Amino acid sequence: DFANIKGGWLSQNIGKRLPMLSSPDDLAKILDQLRGDTFPKVMRDCRDYLNANVEVDYTRCKPTVKVTGEFWAQTTEGDGNFHMFRFLEGEGAQVLVEPVATWIGYMLHLAIIHFKERQGLGKGESMPKGFFGKLKHSWNYRFKLSMFNMGNGILERCYHRLRSALGDTAHKLVNHHTIQKLAEPFYHSQAEGGEGYMEVGKAIFYASNHLAHMILSLKPFGCMPSTQSDGAQAAVTSAYPEMIFLPIETSGEGDINAYSRTQMALGEAKVKCKAEFAEVVARCGYPLAQIQKYVAEHRELRRAIQVIPHQDKVIGQGASFVLHVASLMKAAGIKPEVAPVSLPAASAEPAAEVQHQSV
Repeated sequence: DFANIKGGWLSQNIGKRLPMLSSPDDLAKILDQLRGDTFPKVMRDCRDYLNANVEVDYTRCKPTVKVTGEFWAQTTEGDGNFHMFRFLEGEGAQVLVEPVATWIGYMLHLAIIHFKERQGLGKGESMPKGFFGKLKHSWNYRFKLSMFNMGNGILERCYHRLRSALGDTAHKLVNHHTIQKLAEPFYHSQAEGGEGYMEVGKAIFYASNHLAHMILSLKPFGCMPSTQSDGAQAAVTSAYPEMIFLPIETSGEGDINAYSRTQMALGEAKVKCKAEFAEVVARCGYPLAQIQKYVAEHRELRRAIQVIPHQDKVIGQGASFVLHVASLMKAAGIKPEVAPVSLPAASAEPAAEVQHQSV
């Protein structure tokens, strides 16, 4: 509890001895963030309120659009990105926005890369000589590296505590080492500026792991780092032909052109999503109407915030939800309903020939 820690023994005897803290009470704030229940409780209250008052139909077929690009344009909606999130949702898409914590993790990962590559360089000094000198240098190196790793661990712990309070439904943090390795054949990790290798790496990660039907890169006009990533994406889309990637610049010419290009790419994503959904419904063994009837009879399956298990090689949340409900129905011993086949009535007169006219 922050009120009990602030001004107490920890702050006065330990906090004031840590040079990285601006004041002794900063230690109390850090401990309250790590172990306090203030923010998780608010998240849990929001989750419970939404589940009690909002119902969601997860059997709808919606293409998943992963938004990447320049940091502000991909995380904050406004005139600067033509209110693209609202437009995508209005067009029937499910928007997957990157959390701000990914950016913090990226900066930590870059710091670790730079620190490892500068080992032994020091501040114009040469490597220490002798056994004990090298041992001391190795100890200092590993200690500083452990501090970086501890900071990354604290970030992940804080984020996943809040994510758990929301019912484990929020965006998972990606592993930056994995993203870096995926991007290396196309974009060097030392080419800094903006999100660096992340734009390329995230596009490959979400496409190859079946997490998004479409990748939309948003950036303001003249954003050089993101434009560099778009140049590398030409090689990426050649190596991953199943990827639907679209870069959008929010320029002064208006939003009509951006919306038009987005609609064309989203049309391809919808076709891909509908084909996947139809294949999943046919594979699950139950007609969609029976699945919807089962969902209507079980309130917990209409909660706004619930964990829908991600199915292997299935992108859409609606398709994964259908397979999830089908598994519950099979476990309950419910048999598939077979729709009766209606035969045409016999007629003495021959049927009139139907002329098909193409428009």
